[in-house]
Amino acid sequence: MRIIHDEDVLTEGLTALPRLDKRWRAVIRACERPPLRRREGGFAGLCAIIVSQQLSVASANALWTKFTARISPLTPEKMLAATDEDLRATGLSRPKQRSLRALAAALVEGSLALDALHGASPEEVHASLTAVHGIGPWTADIYLMACIGHADAFAAGDLALQEAARHAFGLERRPSAKELVVLAEAWRPWRGIAARVLWSYYRAVKQREGVTG
Repeated sequence: MRIIHDEDVLTEGLTALPRLDKRWRAVIRACERPPLRRREGGFAGLCAIIVSQQLSVASANALWTKFTARISPLTPEKMLAATDEDLRATGLSRPKQRSLRALAAALVEGSLALDALHGASPEEVHASLTAVHGIGPWTADIYLMACIGHADAFAAGDLALQEAARHAFGLERRPSAKELVVLAEAWRPWRGIAARVLWSYYRAVKQREGVTG
């Protein structure tokens, strides 16, 4: 399993993509070099992904600050000990509160072992994470990409990736998650690099259009 752990691996993927699909040459030239986009793993890393889901970066950062100030230290045990009042004070939505409690319970009970996921296949990671109530494919994909760093992980359900693909490849409309999975098949085993490029490309498109956030 190839892991995106440094700039050399990122460069290798950026070099490989145009060989797999020549359209990547123009896309890569049209945006800045993407960052590694690595995150802390484990309980805190997965909590951060759940908290940030469907929020802008600014909103997610503000919510994360409130959450970690209230639930400190951020451990599964501390999460389970938090009262409803504690969680309401963080500003978390009810579904996110339930997801975080379910995650903490799975870790305490031993039905989920996050450390073991680092040596597992993407399919095994998906199965383990989505077995927890409230954790869906997007969350599992982002954990694979950002926390584990799997080079072929791809969050096809991410709206920014879908919109970036529409612009980058001249599609008539934004592709669905299923359609993007099909499109991305040609980019294996570097779909994780492809996603990073598309996110960078999306930022460039928004800047050209004068859109912030």
